[in-house]
Amino acid sequence: MTNGSSIDSKSEANDSIGANSGRTGNQRVCRDTGREQGLIGKYDIWLCRQSFREMARDMGFRKYD
Repeated sequence: MTNGSSIDSKSEANDSIGANSGRTGNQRVCRDTGREQGLIGKYDIWLCRQSFREMARDMGFRKYD
């Protein structure tokens, strides 16, 4: 009985990790579009580069020459 309960707890732990973690190891997606590629994660922004270009000025970023 002890072995069966430890197997069940391991399978439950694996389910809580997420579906993307097994395939690519990337658990982050863009907050705006849901894309996985081209993410900007610095300062916990987590936006894809296209969304960041659209929202950067509203977030307080400025473009310098």
